[in-house]
Amino acid sequence: MSHMTQNGHGLIQRRKTRQIVLGDDRVGYVKVGGDAPISVQTMTSGYTHDVEACVREIQKLAAAGADVVRVAVPEKKDTAALREILPRVTVPIVADVHFHFQRALEAIEAGVHKIRLNPGNIQDRAQVRDVIQACKSRKLPIRIGVNEGSIIERRDKQLRMKELGRYFSDNKFGHLLAICITKLEEYLDVFHEEDFQDIAISCKSIDPAFVIAAYTEISKRFDYPLHLGVTHAGPKETGTIRSVVPLGHLLLSGIGDTIRISYANDPVYEVEDGLELLYCLGLRERKGAELIACPTCGRIQVDLFTLTQQVRLKLKEEIRLPIKVAVMGCIVNGPGEAEGADVAIFAGDRRGIIYVQGEKVANVPEEQILERLLEECKSFQSKVERGEAKLGEKKVDIIPPDPIGELGSGYAKIESEKRGVGLPQLDGRSKR
Repeated sequence: MSHMTQNGHGLIQRRKTRQIVLGDDRVGYVKVGGDAPISVQTMTSGYTHDVEACVREIQKLAAAGADVVRVAVPEKKDTAALREILPRVTVPIVADVHFHFQRALEAIEAGVHKIRLNPGNIQDRAQVRDVIQACKSRKLPIRIGVNEGSIIERRDKQLRMKELGRYFSDNKFGHLLAICITKLEEYLDVFHEEDFQDIAISCKSIDPAFVIAAYTEISKRFDYPLHLGVTHAGPKETGTIRSVVPLGHLLLSGIGDTIRISYANDPVYEVEDGLELLYCLGLRERKGAELIACPTCGRIQVDLFTLTQQVRLKLKEEIRLPIKVAVMGCIVNGPGEAEGADVAIFAGDRRGIIYVQGEKVANVPEEQILERLLEECKSFQSKVERGEAKLGEKKVDIIPPDPIGELGSGYAKIESEKRGVGLPQLDGRSKR
């Protein structure tokens, strides 16, 4: 079963899954699976028992757009801290439990909204059942996490692994896929015996290709919502590619109900990049401005790198609506991009021409570009909120300016050369 999700490029046939719900009346509820929007998760990087720092970090992540935040609870002092943390935050909290089932019970008692459990790290199945029953009584969901690095093989599953191994014999990851699916089956048996269905599944790896293969096969076999992620992705500089390639592939294939991008960096970046991925795929409605900018080249005549970063930060502070803003460094691609943006600037000889929905509104020197561009964005936002303008609605077709007259890049001289007058260069100077 599946359902269709409209994105900017057409329909994505999303895999139909069960739905779980986490949260409470105070922080609100987040639905995962079914027809719910794909949610973005992250995890705090500090110690949970440091209550003040933990609350600050959770609230910072919530402000960045995180739908759910996970915290580690390796020690009793961490679960004890949850009693102070939970009343002060505004987003559902997941307790990350490994090895010590008692931490899960303590977190549940403290009022946490979901448990992340790796049953492979808890040898005693009776302890896992205690956690399941505690969650069942509070109607809390559990994520079953299977990571490539934490799989424990059990002898009574060898036959099933051999069967799956033969099935996956043509797959590069056949043996590992067999182990993962066997382990999930084993874990789920325990949950099914307890008649517990509020489950999400994850199967992460450091290898992007394996992540694609694993979730693709898991999605064929289980109808529980899937939590997508690449574990140990590395620093943001390289982890971005390692994460968004497999997650983007799976999401476009209709697989995935909630995501976490993992960086060895400030988790705010995980939230920002996770949301941007969903925005770009049309799987979430954008909040705040969409900024596009040219990569620059030898035609550039302003400090576009600095300008773009300044614009990005200002838009993040000032703009609430999904206004499309283009910052272009020259008149070659500038006019075309400006036509597709609500507010745009393209630059020339230390100047910038600003357009609002295709209509020229200003020609300002470089040092005034940032202030005037932000002014036009805020003014346009106000018009949209008053119903006087609509996002994405082009008023007029842009007629590129006379380059030699306004920006000095030499197009007029090129035309004159066709008539046999001089030999122009792009900077407006004639060859002698």
